[in-house]
Amino acid sequence: MSSPVRSRRDVLRIGAAALAGALAVGLSACAPDPATEAYLNGDQKAYTTDDFRVLEIPASERGEPVAFGGTTENGEAFSSDAVRGRVAVVNFWYAGCGPCRIEAKDLEAVWQKHRPDDVAFIGVNIYDQADTAKAFAEKYGITYPSLMDADTGEAKLAFAKVTPIQAPPTTLVIDKQGRVAARIIGPIDGTSILSTLIKDVLEEKA
Repeated sequence: MSSPVRSRRDVLRIGAAALAGALAVGLSACAPDPATEAYLNGDQKAYTTDDFRVLEIPASERGEPVAFGGTTENGEAFSSDAVRGRVAVVNFWYAGCGPCRIEAKDLEAVWQKHRPDDVAFIGVNIYDQADTAKAFAEKYGITYPSLMDADTGEAKLAFAKVTPIQAPPTTLVIDKQGRVAARIIGPIDGTSILSTLIKDVLEEKA
């Protein structure tokens, strides 16, 4: 019988391979970053294609906790202190981003699936103003909040200090200590990969 760890890895590998085909719609390829190069050298666990990459960072190799915050599309103040001690998902996006539209329903589905696990979801909108973000949320049924980061860039800068933040969408899984535990570059295009990453971090000992 396959071990749970092997099963999770298989989900990630199979999901990434399937998504590689689905992404043959013209997304631009990203140049290899240090994390990908580390994987190719056998130093870290990652699953890569030209346009879609998933990286899980071992707990011993994670950077410092990321402190971030801002104002949501509804004008509410948000601080990462509010989600410290919980697993969180941070998604970088904007309304005119085609891949962001593609993944929207899947992000919401994963959010709803893991709400009973006390997992927090927060978007970071890097280009739009609040009215545009609210219209997007209404159209695609998004119920978790997003920080409006276009004017300040504070949230993006906070994360860029510890992990590459490339062209959106980029999705990060944050551990209970506030550290980046996993990164997806490209649309998640399905729920299994992100859900598996979340489950892996939920199962870690605090």
